Amino acid sequence: MGVCAETYVADPAATDGPGHYLSLVARLQPGDTLELPAGMYRQRLDLSGLRGTTDAWITIAGPTSGEPAVVTTDSSCCNVVQLGGTAFVAIKFLTIDGNSEAMRAAVDGVNAKGGITHDITIEGCVIRGVSYSQQTVGIATRSMAWSWIVRGNTLLEAGTGMYLGDSDGSAQFVAGTIEGNLFVDTIGYNVEVKFQKPYVAPVGMPTSARTIIRDNVFMKRRPQSSWPRNIVSGARPNLLVGGFPASGAGADNLYEIARNFFFANADGESLLQASGRVAIHDNVFVATTTSLRLVDHDLPLQYADVYNNTFYGGRRGIVFESPARQSSRVVGNLVFAAAPISGPISTRSQNVTAGVAAAVAVVAAPSTRLGAMDFYPRPGQARGEQLDLTPFESQIDFDKDFNGRSKGDRRYRGAYAGEGANPGWKLDASRKALARILH
Repeated sequence: MGVCAETYVADPAATDGPGHYLSLVARLQPGDTLELPAGMYRQRLDLSGLRGTTDAWITIAGPTSGEPAVVTTDSSCCNVVQLGGTAFVAIKFLTIDGNSEAMRAAVDGVNAKGGITHDITIEGCVIRGVSYSQQTVGIATRSMAWSWIVRGNTLLEAGTGMYLGDSDGSAQFVAGTIEGNLFVDTIGYNVEVKFQKPYVAPVGMPTSARTIIRDNVFMKRRPQSSWPRNIVSGARPNLLVGGFPASGAGADNLYEIARNFFFANADGESLLQASGRVAIHDNVFVATTTSLRLVDHDLPLQYADVYNNTFYGGRRGIVFESPARQSSRVVGNLVFAAAPISGPISTRSQNVTAGVAAAVAVVAAPSTRLGAMDFYPRPGQARGEQLDLTPFESQIDFDKDFNGRSKGDRRYRGAYAGEGANPGWKLDASRKALARILH
Protein backbone atom coordinates (compact mmCIF):
# COMPACT_ATOMS: atom_id res chain seq x y z
CA MET A 1 0.00 0.00 0.00
CA GLY A 2 1.18 3.57 -0.72
CA VAL A 3 1.91 6.21 1.86
CA CYS A 4 -1.10 8.29 2.86
CA ALA A 5 0.47 11.74 2.65
CA GLU A 6 -0.90 14.72 4.55
CA THR A 7 -0.49 18.44 3.86
CA TYR A 8 -0.48 20.68 6.92
CA VAL A 9 -0.80 24.47 6.72
CA ALA A 10 0.62 26.47 9.61
CA ASP A 11 -0.97 29.59 11.06
CA PRO A 12 1.75 32.26 11.21
CA ALA A 13 -0.22 34.10 13.90
CA ALA A 14 -0.40 31.07 16.20
CA THR A 15 1.81 31.11 19.29
CA ASP A 16 0.94 27.55 20.32
CA GLY A 17 -1.71 24.92 19.74
CA PRO A 18 -2.58 22.79 16.71
CA GLY A 19 -1.93 25.55 14.14
CA HIS A 20 1.52 26.36 15.47
CA TYR A 21 4.24 25.24 13.07
CA LEU A 22 6.30 23.38 15.69
CA SER A 23 3.24 21.36 16.67
CA LEU A 24 2.84 20.42 13.03
CA VAL A 25 6.52 19.50 12.62
CA ALA A 26 6.04 16.95 15.39
CA ARG A 27 3.27 15.30 13.35
CA LEU A 28 5.17 14.93 10.08
CA GLN A 29 5.44 11.44 8.63
CA PRO A 30 7.00 10.18 5.36
CA GLY A 31 5.31 11.82 2.39
CA ASP A 32 3.88 14.75 4.37
CA THR A 33 4.19 18.44 3.50
CA LEU A 34 4.18 21.38 5.90
CA GLU A 35 3.30 24.68 4.26
CA LEU A 36 4.41 27.87 6.00
CA PRO A 37 2.40 30.85 4.70
CA ALA A 38 4.00 34.30 4.60
CA GLY A 39 4.82 35.64 8.04
CA MET A 40 7.34 35.45 10.88
CA TYR A 41 8.19 32.18 12.63
CA ARG A 42 10.37 33.05 15.59
CA GLN A 43 11.02 29.72 17.30
CA ARG A 44 13.32 28.21 14.63
CA LEU A 45 13.00 24.70 13.14
CA ASP A 46 14.51 21.73 14.91
CA LEU A 47 14.31 18.88 12.40
CA SER A 48 16.64 16.52 14.23
CA GLY A 49 15.53 12.93 13.78
CA LEU A 50 12.99 13.79 11.08
CA ARG A 51 13.08 11.10 8.39
CA GLY A 52 11.17 10.50 5.24
CA THR A 53 11.85 7.58 2.95
CA THR A 54 13.29 7.13 -0.53
CA ASP A 55 9.83 7.26 -2.08
CA ALA A 56 8.16 9.56 0.43
CA TRP A 57 10.13 12.67 1.29
CA ILE A 58 9.00 15.14 3.92
CA THR A 59 8.76 18.71 2.60
CA ILE A 60 8.67 22.01 4.50
CA ALA A 61 7.96 24.92 2.18
CA GLY A 62 7.16 28.60 2.14
CA PRO A 63 5.46 30.61 -0.62
CA THR A 64 7.05 30.53 -4.07
CA SER A 65 6.22 34.22 -4.67
CA GLY A 66 5.07 37.30 -2.82
CA GLU A 67 5.90 37.95 0.81
CA PRO A 68 8.17 35.32 2.40
CA ALA A 69 7.87 32.93 5.28
CA VAL A 70 10.71 34.03 7.58
CA VAL A 71 12.07 31.48 10.04
CA THR A 72 14.28 33.09 12.66
CA THR A 73 15.20 32.93 16.34
CA ASP A 74 15.28 35.21 19.36
CA SER A 75 17.64 32.90 21.20
CA SER A 76 21.43 32.61 21.09
CA CYS A 77 21.26 28.97 22.11
CA CYS A 78 20.60 27.29 18.83
CA ASN A 79 20.83 27.39 15.06
CA VAL A 80 17.78 28.41 13.05
CA VAL A 81 17.27 25.17 11.11
CA GLN A 82 18.84 22.23 12.91
CA LEU A 83 19.36 18.84 11.31
CA GLY A 84 20.86 15.68 12.75
CA GLY A 85 19.92 12.10 12.03
CA THR A 86 17.75 13.64 9.32
CA ALA A 87 17.07 12.05 5.92
CA PHE A 88 14.82 12.49 2.87
CA VAL A 89 13.76 15.98 3.88
CA ALA A 90 13.30 19.01 1.58
CA ILE A 91 13.36 22.63 2.81
CA LYS A 92 12.09 25.03 0.17
CA PHE A 93 11.31 28.71 -0.40
CA LEU A 94 11.97 29.94 3.11
CA THR A 95 13.81 33.03 4.28
CA ILE A 96 16.12 31.78 7.02
CA ASP A 97 17.33 34.63 9.22
CA GLY A 98 20.03 33.76 11.74
CA ASN A 99 19.51 37.04 13.62
CA SER A 100 23.07 36.42 14.79
CA GLU A 101 24.11 40.06 15.00
CA ALA A 102 21.22 40.91 17.33
CA MET A 103 21.82 37.74 19.38
CA ARG A 104 25.58 38.45 19.45
CA ALA A 105 26.24 34.76 18.84
CA ALA A 106 27.32 32.50 15.99
CA VAL A 107 23.85 31.28 15.02
CA ASP A 108 24.00 29.30 11.76
CA GLY A 109 21.23 29.40 9.19
CA VAL A 110 21.11 25.65 8.52
CA ASN A 111 23.29 23.31 10.57
CA ALA A 112 23.63 19.52 10.55
CA LYS A 113 25.37 17.88 13.47
CA GLY A 114 25.04 15.12 16.01
CA GLY A 115 24.15 12.41 13.51
CA ILE A 116 24.40 11.43 9.86
CA THR A 117 22.29 13.40 7.41
CA HIS A 118 21.60 12.29 3.87
CA ASP A 119 19.19 12.99 1.02
CA ILE A 120 18.54 16.58 2.03
CA THR A 121 17.33 19.30 -0.35
CA ILE A 122 17.60 23.03 0.39
CA GLU A 123 16.04 24.91 -2.49
CA GLY A 124 14.93 28.44 -3.30
CA CYS A 125 15.76 29.85 0.13
CA VAL A 126 17.24 33.20 1.17
CA ILE A 127 19.73 32.93 4.03
CA ARG A 128 20.63 36.11 5.87
CA GLY A 129 21.53 37.40 9.32
CA VAL A 130 24.58 35.13 9.65
CA SER A 131 27.44 37.63 9.75
CA TYR A 132 28.15 37.82 13.49
CA SER A 133 31.63 36.42 12.80
CA GLN A 134 33.57 34.61 10.10
CA GLN A 135 32.64 31.36 11.87
CA THR A 136 28.92 32.02 11.48
CA VAL A 137 27.73 29.90 8.57
CA GLY A 138 24.81 29.95 6.18
CA ILE A 139 24.74 26.17 5.65
CA ALA A 140 27.02 23.88 7.66
CA THR A 141 27.42 20.11 7.90
CA ARG A 142 29.31 19.06 11.01
CA SER A 143 28.49 15.36 10.78
CA MET A 144 28.91 12.89 7.92
CA ALA A 145 26.58 13.80 5.06
CA TRP A 146 25.80 12.61 1.56
CA SER A 147 23.38 13.23 -1.30
CA TRP A 148 22.57 16.81 -0.39
CA ILE A 149 21.10 19.10 -3.05
CA VAL A 150 21.57 22.84 -2.44
CA ARG A 151 19.84 24.57 -5.33
CA GLY A 152 18.74 28.08 -6.26
CA ASN A 153 19.45 29.74 -2.90
CA THR A 154 20.73 33.24 -2.12
CA LEU A 155 23.22 33.63 0.75
CA LEU A 156 23.79 37.23 1.82
CA GLU A 157 26.95 38.44 3.57
CA ALA A 158 27.44 35.34 5.68
CA GLY A 159 30.51 34.83 7.83
CA THR A 160 31.03 31.73 5.68
CA GLY A 161 28.47 30.82 3.05
CA MET A 162 28.73 27.03 3.24
CA TYR A 163 31.10 24.95 5.36
CA LEU A 164 30.87 21.26 4.50
CA GLY A 165 32.81 18.86 6.71
CA ASP A 166 34.88 19.48 9.81
CA SER A 167 38.25 21.11 10.37
CA ASP A 168 39.98 17.82 11.24
CA GLY A 169 38.87 16.04 8.04
CA SER A 170 36.02 14.16 9.66
CA ALA A 171 32.31 14.67 8.91
CA GLN A 172 32.87 13.80 5.24
CA PHE A 173 30.57 15.47 2.70
CA VAL A 174 30.02 13.17 -0.30
CA ALA A 175 27.91 13.09 -3.49
CA GLY A 176 26.49 16.57 -3.12
CA THR A 177 24.98 18.85 -5.76
CA ILE A 178 25.45 22.59 -5.28
CA GLU A 179 23.85 24.43 -8.17
CA GLY A 180 22.28 27.71 -9.17
CA ASN A 181 23.11 29.52 -5.93
CA LEU A 182 24.22 33.12 -5.38
CA PHE A 183 26.90 33.75 -2.75
CA VAL A 184 27.21 37.46 -1.99
CA ASP A 185 30.17 39.06 -0.19
CA THR A 186 30.91 36.61 2.57
CA ILE A 187 33.50 37.51 5.21
CA GLY A 188 35.38 34.26 4.62
CA TYR A 189 34.71 31.51 2.11
CA ASN A 190 31.70 31.59 -0.13
CA VAL A 191 31.98 27.78 0.10
CA GLU A 192 34.52 25.43 1.63
CA VAL A 193 34.36 21.66 1.25
CA LYS A 194 36.84 20.25 3.75
CA PHE A 195 39.45 17.62 3.09
CA GLN A 196 38.52 14.08 4.09
CA LYS A 197 40.57 11.72 6.19
CA PRO A 198 40.11 7.94 5.75
CA TYR A 199 36.72 6.64 6.78
CA VAL A 200 34.47 3.60 6.74
CA ALA A 201 31.36 4.34 4.70
CA PRO A 202 28.10 3.71 6.57
CA VAL A 203 25.41 1.64 4.90
CA GLY A 204 23.94 3.59 2.01
CA MET A 205 26.84 6.01 1.58
CA PRO A 206 28.48 5.91 -1.88
CA THR A 207 32.12 4.80 -1.75
CA SER A 208 32.93 6.39 -5.12
CA ALA A 209 30.98 9.53 -5.97
CA ARG A 210 31.04 13.01 -7.45
CA THR A 211 30.18 16.32 -5.87
CA ILE A 212 28.81 18.63 -8.55
CA ILE A 213 29.25 22.39 -8.19
CA ARG A 214 27.64 24.12 -11.18
CA ASP A 215 25.82 27.24 -12.33
CA ASN A 216 26.62 29.17 -9.15
CA VAL A 217 27.74 32.78 -8.71
CA PHE A 218 30.64 33.22 -6.29
CA MET A 219 31.57 36.80 -5.37
CA LYS A 220 33.60 38.47 -2.65
CA ARG A 221 33.56 42.19 -3.44
CA ARG A 222 33.75 43.43 0.14
CA PRO A 223 37.21 43.41 1.79
CA GLN A 224 37.67 42.07 5.29
CA SER A 225 38.95 45.50 6.32
CA SER A 226 35.38 46.77 5.98
CA TRP A 227 34.17 44.43 8.73
CA PRO A 228 34.81 44.90 12.48
CA ARG A 229 38.28 43.52 13.23
CA ASN A 230 37.06 41.28 16.03
CA ILE A 231 34.85 39.18 13.72
CA VAL A 232 37.47 38.54 11.04
CA SER A 233 39.88 35.57 11.11
CA GLY A 234 41.77 35.71 7.82
CA ALA A 235 41.33 36.09 4.07
CA ARG A 236 39.90 33.11 2.20
CA PRO A 237 39.27 32.03 -1.41
CA ASN A 238 35.77 32.23 -2.83
CA LEU A 239 35.59 28.45 -3.23
CA LEU A 240 37.94 25.87 -1.72
CA VAL A 241 37.67 22.13 -2.22
CA GLY A 242 39.89 19.76 -0.27
CA GLY A 243 41.40 16.37 -0.91
CA PHE A 244 40.22 12.80 -0.53
CA PRO A 245 41.67 9.71 1.20
CA ALA A 246 44.58 8.04 -0.56
CA SER A 247 42.84 4.65 -0.49
CA GLY A 248 39.58 3.02 0.51
CA ALA A 249 36.20 4.75 0.53
CA GLY A 250 36.31 8.10 -1.21
CA ALA A 251 39.70 7.67 -2.90
CA ASP A 252 38.14 7.95 -6.37
CA ASN A 253 35.75 10.77 -5.54
CA LEU A 254 35.75 13.82 -7.80
CA TYR A 255 34.66 17.45 -7.67
CA GLU A 256 33.08 18.56 -10.93
CA ILE A 257 33.07 22.36 -11.03
CA ALA A 258 31.29 23.61 -14.12
CA ARG A 259 29.55 26.68 -15.56
CA ASN A 260 30.05 28.87 -12.51
CA PHE A 261 30.78 32.60 -12.48
CA PHE A 262 33.63 33.55 -10.15
CA PHE A 263 33.94 37.28 -9.58
CA ALA A 264 36.31 39.27 -7.38
CA ASN A 265 38.15 38.55 -4.18
CA ALA A 266 38.74 41.88 -2.51
CA ASP A 267 41.25 40.33 -0.09
CA GLY A 268 43.60 39.12 -2.83
CA GLU A 269 42.94 35.40 -2.38
CA SER A 270 42.26 33.12 -5.34
CA LEU A 271 38.77 32.72 -6.72
CA LEU A 272 39.06 28.93 -6.63
CA GLN A 273 41.59 26.82 -4.74
CA ALA A 274 41.58 23.06 -5.22
CA SER A 275 43.41 19.96 -4.12
CA GLY A 276 42.39 16.31 -4.32
CA ARG A 277 40.62 15.32 -7.56
CA VAL A 278 38.90 17.99 -9.65
CA ALA A 279 37.39 18.61 -13.08
CA ILE A 280 37.02 22.34 -13.75
CA HIS A 281 35.35 23.34 -17.00
CA ASP A 282 33.21 25.96 -18.73
CA ASN A 283 33.51 28.50 -15.92
CA VAL A 284 34.06 32.26 -16.19
CA PHE A 285 36.66 33.79 -13.84
CA VAL A 286 37.11 37.55 -13.39
CA ALA A 287 39.91 38.31 -10.94
CA THR A 288 42.25 41.04 -9.76
CA THR A 289 44.91 38.64 -8.43
CA THR A 290 44.74 34.85 -8.99
CA SER A 291 41.83 33.03 -10.58
CA LEU A 292 42.59 29.31 -10.17
CA ARG A 293 45.12 27.88 -7.74
CA LEU A 294 45.78 24.12 -7.72
CA VAL A 295 47.92 23.16 -4.76
CA ASP A 296 48.62 20.64 -2.03
CA HIS A 297 46.68 21.93 0.93
CA ASP A 298 45.63 19.62 3.77
CA LEU A 299 45.98 16.73 1.30
CA PRO A 300 47.80 16.46 -2.04
CA LEU A 301 46.57 17.43 -5.46
CA GLN A 302 45.97 14.12 -7.23
CA TYR A 303 44.06 14.77 -10.46
CA ALA A 304 43.05 17.95 -12.30
CA ASP A 305 41.27 18.54 -15.60
CA VAL A 306 40.96 22.22 -16.54
CA TYR A 307 39.28 22.82 -19.89
CA ASN A 308 37.11 25.32 -21.75
CA ASN A 309 37.24 28.03 -19.09
CA THR A 310 37.51 31.80 -19.64
CA PHE A 311 39.85 33.78 -17.37
CA TYR A 312 40.16 37.55 -17.32
CA GLY A 313 42.30 39.85 -15.20
CA GLY A 314 44.84 39.66 -12.44
CA ARG A 315 48.37 38.39 -12.13
CA ARG A 316 47.73 34.67 -12.58
CA GLY A 317 45.10 32.80 -14.50
CA ILE A 318 45.75 29.08 -13.98
CA VAL A 319 48.58 28.20 -11.59
CA PHE A 320 49.66 24.72 -10.53
CA GLU A 321 51.67 25.29 -7.36
CA SER A 322 51.92 21.52 -6.90
CA PRO A 323 52.05 18.70 -9.44
CA ALA A 324 49.00 16.47 -9.76
CA ARG A 325 50.19 12.98 -8.78
CA GLN A 326 47.90 11.11 -11.16
CA SER A 327 47.20 13.44 -14.09
CA SER A 328 46.75 17.09 -15.06
CA ARG A 329 45.29 18.34 -18.33
CA VAL A 330 44.84 21.98 -19.30
CA VAL A 331 43.04 22.17 -22.63
CA GLY A 332 41.10 24.72 -24.66
CA ASN A 333 41.07 27.58 -22.16
CA LEU A 334 40.92 31.29 -22.96
CA VAL A 335 43.20 33.09 -20.51
CA PHE A 336 43.91 36.83 -20.27
CA ALA A 337 46.26 37.50 -17.35
CA ALA A 338 49.80 38.71 -16.65
CA ALA A 339 50.88 35.08 -16.18
CA PRO A 340 48.18 33.08 -17.98
CA ILE A 341 49.20 29.45 -17.24
CA SER A 342 52.05 28.30 -15.01
CA GLY A 343 53.35 25.35 -13.02
CA PRO A 344 53.93 21.64 -13.62
CA ILE A 345 51.24 20.28 -15.97
CA SER A 346 51.15 16.82 -17.59
CA THR A 347 49.22 17.84 -20.72
CA ARG A 348 48.81 21.42 -21.89
CA SER A 349 47.33 22.06 -25.32
CA GLN A 350 45.23 24.32 -27.53
CA ASN A 351 44.83 27.15 -25.04
CA VAL A 352 44.70 30.80 -26.10
CA THR A 353 46.73 32.99 -23.75
CA ALA A 354 47.53 36.69 -23.73
CA GLY A 355 47.76 39.73 -21.50
CA VAL A 356 44.64 41.50 -20.31
CA ALA A 357 44.94 44.25 -22.93
CA ALA A 358 44.57 41.74 -25.76
CA ALA A 359 41.11 40.62 -24.64
CA VAL A 360 39.28 43.49 -26.37
CA ALA A 361 40.13 42.03 -29.77
CA VAL A 362 38.83 38.57 -28.85
CA VAL A 363 35.72 38.95 -26.68
CA ALA A 364 32.76 41.32 -26.81
CA ALA A 365 33.28 43.53 -23.74
CA PRO A 366 36.15 42.61 -21.42
CA SER A 367 35.59 44.42 -18.14
CA THR A 368 35.66 44.02 -14.37
CA ARG A 369 32.37 45.90 -14.03
CA LEU A 370 29.28 43.81 -13.40
CA GLY A 371 26.56 44.33 -15.94
CA ALA A 372 29.03 45.68 -18.49
CA MET A 373 31.25 42.65 -18.94
CA ASP A 374 30.65 40.19 -21.76
CA PHE A 375 33.23 37.54 -22.60
CA TYR A 376 31.38 36.02 -25.55
CA PRO A 377 33.77 35.70 -28.52
CA ARG A 378 33.79 38.22 -31.30
CA PRO A 379 33.10 36.84 -34.79
CA GLY A 380 36.03 34.85 -36.08
CA GLN A 381 37.81 34.83 -32.71
CA ALA A 382 38.58 32.21 -30.02
CA ARG A 383 38.49 29.40 -32.60
CA GLY A 384 41.11 26.86 -33.60
CA GLU A 385 41.61 23.22 -34.37
CA GLN A 386 38.96 20.86 -33.08
CA LEU A 387 39.45 20.06 -29.41
CA ASP A 388 39.69 16.43 -28.42
CA LEU A 389 37.32 16.24 -25.47
CA THR A 390 37.04 12.45 -25.42
CA PRO A 391 39.19 12.18 -22.25
CA PHE A 392 36.44 14.07 -20.43
CA GLU A 393 33.40 12.18 -21.69
CA SER A 394 32.62 10.66 -18.30
CA GLN A 395 32.21 14.11 -16.76
CA ILE A 396 28.92 15.90 -16.37
CA ASP A 397 28.04 18.14 -19.33
CA PHE A 398 31.58 18.03 -20.73
CA ASP A 399 30.10 18.94 -24.13
CA LYS A 400 27.99 21.91 -22.91
CA ASP A 401 29.30 25.47 -22.63
CA PHE A 402 28.73 28.10 -19.92
CA ASN A 403 25.25 28.77 -21.33
CA GLY A 404 24.39 25.07 -21.32
CA ARG A 405 24.49 24.89 -25.12
CA SER A 406 26.22 22.26 -27.21
CA LYS A 407 29.88 22.84 -28.02
CA GLY A 408 29.10 21.87 -31.59
CA ASP A 409 32.29 21.26 -33.57
CA ARG A 410 34.37 21.84 -30.42
CA ARG A 411 36.58 24.48 -32.01
CA TYR A 412 35.99 27.29 -29.51
CA ARG A 413 38.38 28.14 -26.70
CA GLY A 414 37.03 29.33 -23.40
CA ALA A 415 33.69 28.95 -21.67
CA TYR A 416 31.49 29.92 -24.62
CA ALA A 417 30.97 27.85 -27.77
CA GLY A 418 29.78 30.56 -30.12
CA GLU A 419 30.44 34.04 -31.44
CA GLY A 420 28.65 37.33 -32.01
CA ALA A 421 25.70 38.10 -29.71
CA ASN A 422 25.65 36.22 -26.42
CA PRO A 423 22.36 34.26 -26.23
CA GLY A 424 22.74 33.41 -22.55
CA TRP A 425 22.65 34.83 -19.04
CA LYS A 426 24.29 38.21 -18.50
CA LEU A 427 27.11 38.14 -15.95
CA ASP A 428 25.80 40.04 -12.94
CA ALA A 429 25.14 39.89 -9.19
CA SER A 430 22.08 37.70 -9.57
CA ARG A 431 21.32 34.02 -9.57
CA LYS A 432 22.24 32.36 -12.81
CA ALA A 433 19.43 30.61 -14.63
CA LEU A 434 20.11 26.88 -14.49
CA ALA A 435 21.52 26.00 -17.89
CA ARG A 436 20.47 22.36 -17.67
CA ILE A 437 16.83 23.45 -17.39
CA LEU A 438 16.95 26.20 -20.01
CA HIS A 439 18.58 24.15 -22.73
